[in-house]
Amino acid sequence: MGLKEKLHELKLKYQDKKMAPAFNALHTFLYMPNEVTHSGSHVRAVDDLKRTMNIVIVALIPCLIFGIFNAGYQHYSAINGFPEDFKLFEHFINWENLVLGAWTVLPLVIVSYGVGLAVEFLFAVIKGHEVEEGYLVTGMLVPLIVPIDIPLWMLAIAVIFGVVIGKEVFGGTGMNILNPALTIRAFLFFAYPTWMSGDKVWVHGAVDRAGTADAISGETILGGLAQGKEIIGNTASVANNAIAKAGAAGNEVVYTVSEAFNGFIPGSVGETSKLLILLGAAFMIFTRVASWRIILSGFIGAAVMGLIFNGIVDAGWITESSKFYGLMSTPFWQHLIIGSIAFGVVFMATDPVSGSQTTKGKWIYGFLIGFFSIMIRVFNPAYPEGVFLAILLMNVFAPTIDHYVLQGNIKKRMKRLKLKTA
Repeated sequence: MGLKEKLHELKLKYQDKKMAPAFNALHTFLYMPNEVTHSGSHVRAVDDLKRTMNIVIVALIPCLIFGIFNAGYQHYSAINGFPEDFKLFEHFINWENLVLGAWTVLPLVIVSYGVGLAVEFLFAVIKGHEVEEGYLVTGMLVPLIVPIDIPLWMLAIAVIFGVVIGKEVFGGTGMNILNPALTIRAFLFFAYPTWMSGDKVWVHGAVDRAGTADAISGETILGGLAQGKEIIGNTASVANNAIAKAGAAGNEVVYTVSEAFNGFIPGSVGETSKLLILLGAAFMIFTRVASWRIILSGFIGAAVMGLIFNGIVDAGWITESSKFYGLMSTPFWQHLIIGSIAFGVVFMATDPVSGSQTTKGKWIYGFLIGFFSIMIRVFNPAYPEGVFLAILLMNVFAPTIDHYVLQGNIKKRMKRLKLKTA
């Protein structure tokens, strides 16, 4: 007897028992259910919830693998100094980086899935409904949006909070108002702020070495810009010279635009490579899982806000003495390749449950996420990454946006009807 038949027998054995949802979840996760329809007409489609979730996970896997190698690369480069003549297969894709990255990143993945799915199973058994696949994507997103050295017990508490408060109290998958992964990150930000911001949490080992002779800096580009530092170089030679001065000595690090775009920079585990994020976006748009309108309007909104700030600096309304000058004077297009905005717009703003549903609403929703992300980034130098706050804010307003879009359409049609009957 094969595994499928054994699971089917267990499913039948516990059909009317309390634990039935748990056996059903294992059965339907691994195999297609045996049930067939016997009467009535039914719509047959290939885009079920499980397949949709799997497509998003496939789009996220390159970011996870890159994040594993980048964790090792940032750690060893901070200790030994960044390589002057960077070679991908010599300095980045090697066993040292892989082993250290896997050792630090995979526990985050295991805790995220283990704790989150345990809560999902518990609620399904207690409430007597089927286990929903919604947490499959959330479980992958969570380890990609947190600092690498965050204590696992903090992550476990945040996951419990996010699944219970962010989803289950609203009725489960499809009923939640807020994105569960961002609810988890927001909980961590407000409950344990010292582990979610600053220049010691983004590179493995920086927290443990703080205050010692072996201290290293894990400062991100956004953190540097918020302090008024010029941290993105215009040419590779300038950047490499500056990088060569960094490392154990702790001098300032300057990154090239190429490094920022490709992701060889400190940051949350999965957010650094804009190249892989865009490839993931293309894959999800091609498979019609993500809305290209939300993604495009999100980047447009961020660029417009960046242009406004650049205009304010060019007009001389703000000087270098201002604490906002560093981020306001950053070229608008550079805002798109630093921080988490690309990851947030592509993988979180496009959540079909918590985002806008109407065509016009998606344009407004995405634009405002990008617009507010840069605004929060500039006006909150203590925590310059504002995309998760902007998405949570717009999650709340998404139903309102759709309501007024629909009301506008109804008024237009009523007006056309009156003209025809006049």
